[in-house]
Amino acid sequence: MEKIASFQVDHDKLERGIYVSRIDEYGGVKAVTFDIRMKKPNMGDYLTTTSAHTIEHLGATYLRSSDIKDRVVYFGPMGCRTGFYVIFFGDITVEEAAKVITGMFEFILSFEGDIPGAKREECGNYEDLELSCAKEEAEKYLEVLHNLTYETMHYQG
Repeated sequence: MEKIASFQVDHDKLERGIYVSRIDEYGGVKAVTFDIRMKKPNMGDYLTTTSAHTIEHLGATYLRSSDIKDRVVYFGPMGCRTGFYVIFFGDITVEEAAKVITGMFEFILSFEGDIPGAKREECGNYEDLELSCAKEEAEKYLEVLHNLTYETMHYQG
């Protein structure tokens, strides 16, 4: 069996940031996957399930309401709880992706009110959501995003 590309990246060398994870094309349609790395891998500091779940609800709401909502294929957490993946249709540049991802985390940090999709009939684990922990993680990650350089948005050997 082939080893998938993301398992070939040395996770001990990954820093917090945004990375182009892969570019796929099928039937003439391109899909670009970005690795939203909020935590340095293997360092013992991981997203809690509650913070990841809440970021997922707020992030999906933001992306599906953004100017590029028709280009969003998927947004969801990594199983290792160090971040998220977002997949976009088309030729999205690293600058465009960084702008929308930064906007998403600014939205999370400033969000007030009821978490979207937080009712029993809307979510399979509706009690595992908490705005304060999502805001705390968003604030920490925005420090990284505000200092991001586009040259670092690719996995390094």
